[in-house]
Amino acid sequence: MMKLSNTLIGKPVFSLRTGRPVATVTAPLINPNNLKIEGFFCIDSVDRNELILLYQDIREVLPQGFVIDDHAVLAEPGELIRLKKLIDLRFDVIGKRVVTVSHKRVGKVTDYATEIETMYIQKLYVGQGLIKGLTGGNLGVDRSQINEITNTKIIILDPLEQGTVRATAVA
Repeated sequence: MMKLSNTLIGKPVFSLRTGRPVATVTAPLINPNNLKIEGFFCIDSVDRNELILLYQDIREVLPQGFVIDDHAVLAEPGELIRLKKLIDLRFDVIGKRVVTVSHKRVGKVTDYATEIETMYIQKLYVGQGLIKGLTGGNLGVDRSQINEITNTKIIILDPLEQGTVRATAVA
């Protein structure tokens, strides 16, 4: 099932053990190398510390929020040595400029859709600016169209370069 980013951020994290919210999700922890959400930054409900909820500790994603076994699965950022670079990077795709391989500006990422079972970002939604936005709306970019991701921009394949459909003449 696909979910938009705004349906994941700001949601409570419920503990099955206590039946109550134990944290609130504040931001995703995105790996820019493969666009996988490795986890989520959370604010603890009790002492207001920043904790991290790893994606493998999520039992279920409901419209009301995330479900986990217990508060104990939430980790301090310093405990996650393997993810230290990602935690320090705090990469987010929202607001990144999108350009084509031929250096044509497309717009900025306004939202993305995530496959909940795998936590991979499958589609980026790009706002095309005021003039193009009035006529064309948002542009959807599939993850297969992404050529490169840098700190400041996302480079996609030219729209007509890949997957072009060639029509044949009918006699």
